[in-house]
Amino acid sequence: MTERTETVRTLPGWATVHGTLHGAETEALTHRVAQLEEALEVGGDRLDPEVSARVAASVGRVRERLALGVDHTIVALVGGTGSGKSSLFNAICGLDFADVGVKRPTTSKVTACVWGEGGGALLDWLGVDEDRRIERESLLDGDTEAPLRGLVLLDLPDHDSIEPAHRAVVDLLLPMADLLVWVVDPQKYADDALHSGYLRRLVGHEAAMAVVLNQIDTVAADMHDELVRDVEGLLVEDGLTGVHVRTASAHTGEGVPELRDGLAAVVRRRSVAAERAGAELNDAATLLASQVADREPAPSRLGVVELVDVLAEGAGLPAIADAVGAVVRGGSRTVPSFGAVQADTVVLARAGWLAGVTRTVPVRWADDIVARVTPAERLRLEIDDALARVTVAARRSRLAVTGFVLAVLAGVGAVAVASIGLGLELGSVGQGSEDWALPVAAGLAVLALVLAVATWLLRRALARRRSERVLSEGRAELEAVARTRLAEPAAEVVAEHRRVRELVALATVR
Repeated sequence: MTERTETVRTLPGWATVHGTLHGAETEALTHRVAQLEEALEVGGDRLDPEVSARVAASVGRVRERLALGVDHTIVALVGGTGSGKSSLFNAICGLDFADVGVKRPTTSKVTACVWGEGGGALLDWLGVDEDRRIERESLLDGDTEAPLRGLVLLDLPDHDSIEPAHRAVVDLLLPMADLLVWVVDPQKYADDALHSGYLRRLVGHEAAMAVVLNQIDTVAADMHDELVRDVEGLLVEDGLTGVHVRTASAHTGEGVPELRDGLAAVVRRRSVAAERAGAELNDAATLLASQVADREPAPSRLGVVELVDVLAEGAGLPAIADAVGAVVRGGSRTVPSFGAVQADTVVLARAGWLAGVTRTVPVRWADDIVARVTPAERLRLEIDDALARVTVAARRSRLAVTGFVLAVLAGVGAVAVASIGLGLELGSVGQGSEDWALPVAAGLAVLALVLAVATWLLRRALARRRSERVLSEGRAELEAVARTRLAEPAAEVVAEHRRVRELVALATVR
């Protein structure tokens, strides 16, 4: 289906838009609905149940509305007791159909007038009884009603009725209408029930609103402009901008043709339903955005290096690594072993790490992170098992032992040869033997010293290497436990938080 754009000229006070018609808007809205539904699914129990219910209800209404199509535009007349709303409904329809009673309240039933055909499914969705519906356009009308073809005009019960059932119907249908026409009268236009109960909650929906000051014939002509300015000022105080006020009289017919022209322009636009749906989705997205933080914990918060440092110290890993090195160097014969890690050490280390991860996320998300990671006692047992896998056997190097033995032999040989060279006054050595004996003794002494130093250096190197290996293996085991039992479960929750936040941002049109 090809896209068509149309510029609609409307009367002052009615929303004007350069909108795309046909399927493009519906497709975009459907995509936003899917994004919010996915956000609800991913968020799950981490979202406040009341917020989830409200968002789900809004999204469900929009999906149902889109499923019914946007060929019809739902306009609801909303007013308080005595505002003349039903009389205005009859005047716009040109029929005496809605209840206009002297006794109040009249009825909790909704009255609907449909221009054109095919509105039955929409009226079923709105819950309008069969006997409260009328199809306005007919062969007798010729083309006089054709400009309003596609309009579904609703006459709602009084929003300030003393009957709770009446107000319940109004509250149910307001979010389902594409355009709200608030009908006020010169006596009660400042009623707090209207402003605090309804209008102030509709900030951001100005494009889908209009206000009609009805019964204008009951006020002197020179007071009309002042009344209009007063109503407009109250709307601004409510936070509503760009909502103009129109005057009308259902009794005299003043302003009624202009209202019909305005409604005809809205119907021609045919994107008003999409605008209303878009505004409701924005509200739902804003509500859902309150359930996530502006950002996730920094990647460094999910790191476990500092946590491993704490656990390693608590488990005595550096001390055991040094002890293994001492055995290899020959300074000790006792091979060390790991004991059980203190529970308090694990509890404090786990709590400190969790505090850094959960600091920037809402409470429900933080609680889920805490619930998903391994409990402290189980973590302690995992750490004990991990350290038990570290090799702490300390065997002296055969090369070092061989070097030591050779150094001793060279030293003994040097002493023996030196004794020969010095004659040792026993007379068992021939004349002149010192000429060769002393250099050989010196050579053996140097060799013994070199071997001794080399053996010492070799043992130190081997001890350092073995100590570092124990330390490295121990830290790797601790890191594996910390990563699989803490970091990875927490990262899953953080990723889900990010997904919800991104979906909400995508579903929000600014």
